[in-house]
Amino acid sequence: MINRLVVSNLLHRPIRTGLSILAVTMEVTMMLLIVGLAEGLLEESQKRSRGVGADIVIRPSASSAAMALGSADIPAKLAAFLPEKYDEIDMAMGTTLSFQGDLQTITGVDWEEFTRMSGGTHFFSGGPPEGPYDVIVDEVYARYKKVKVGDTLELLNSDFHVAGVVETGKMSKIFIPLETMQDLMGWGSRFSQLFVKLHDPADTQRIVEEIAAQLPSYPVYAMEEFLSLAEADIREMSSQFIHAIVALAVVIGFLVVLLSMYTAILERTREIGILKSLGATNGFIVTVLLREIAVLCLVGIASGIAAAYGIRAGLEVSFPLVVVLITSDWIVISSLLAVMGAALGALYPATRAARQDPIHALTYD
Repeated sequence: MINRLVVSNLLHRPIRTGLSILAVTMEVTMMLLIVGLAEGLLEESQKRSRGVGADIVIRPSASSAAMALGSADIPAKLAAFLPEKYDEIDMAMGTTLSFQGDLQTITGVDWEEFTRMSGGTHFFSGGPPEGPYDVIVDEVYARYKKVKVGDTLELLNSDFHVAGVVETGKMSKIFIPLETMQDLMGWGSRFSQLFVKLHDPADTQRIVEEIAAQLPSYPVYAMEEFLSLAEADIREMSSQFIHAIVALAVVIGFLVVLLSMYTAILERTREIGILKSLGATNGFIVTVLLREIAVLCLVGIASGIAAAYGIRAGLEVSFPLVVVLITSDWIVISSLLAVMGAALGALYPATRAARQDPIHALTYD
């Protein structure tokens, strides 16, 4: 009987029911997409860093693990000095970085060194750079910008010829020759960061300590340590923004449910009076209303999750550079927060309905 009454009440007011479901849907979708965007960008960054194939990374003197690189102050001679100093080092490779739009970086590399360190790259079309103004882009960037081999890209106020399109996931989405970038940026023979590959990765921690003692002015990290620190720093910097968005989403859901249920109680004053005159207890009234909220929440949560996946699919087609990672943890968290917000929003209307005097309710017009 209770379930039939709940369904009838919800279907009797389709607009209000739809708006309540929409509020929960937006709440869940907002949380999943905002957190998913942060998680996606972080995961992609870490994947590309691991794709370099290095065991150790040396950063500029004034940088941290998560600090963006916009200059170069590592002397190029270190790339030759380190393999000579330590027999355990297989090779050292310097790179330069400059930021452009779309949250992307332009990376200056010696392509032969990069290929050797990363274990090779797969070309979908074209081949390695041959001239100083050749550019290599990955498949995602090429698809988004609709560029192909032979096209011209304007980078760093210069025209570059697209020489090849490679697989994604290794260091960067845009590669130009190292010396060209150093000249255009006025950095001379300096690097933005230095990657070191060892013959045996088991020697990593010992070599990190020895290099750090030799180069006290430069942060030296084992690659996995660097990625862990960068992840912690980025999460700390983004946590306040994410918490604010999550709080806003919960408040929106709470207010919409509160308003919806409160107005529903006012409209159903006589109905509640009739139920009480027929012997319905306060607990029965509260149970009916809470079950209505439960149905709204379940439908809204399912719709929100489906909407988040749908929007992510749309973003992958329209904006492939934007990565959204929807995790099972945040599906659970967003669902619980939606339920909590809806329950709080329904609490006052439900208790108000339960306390109504049946005589007053029956005379309500």
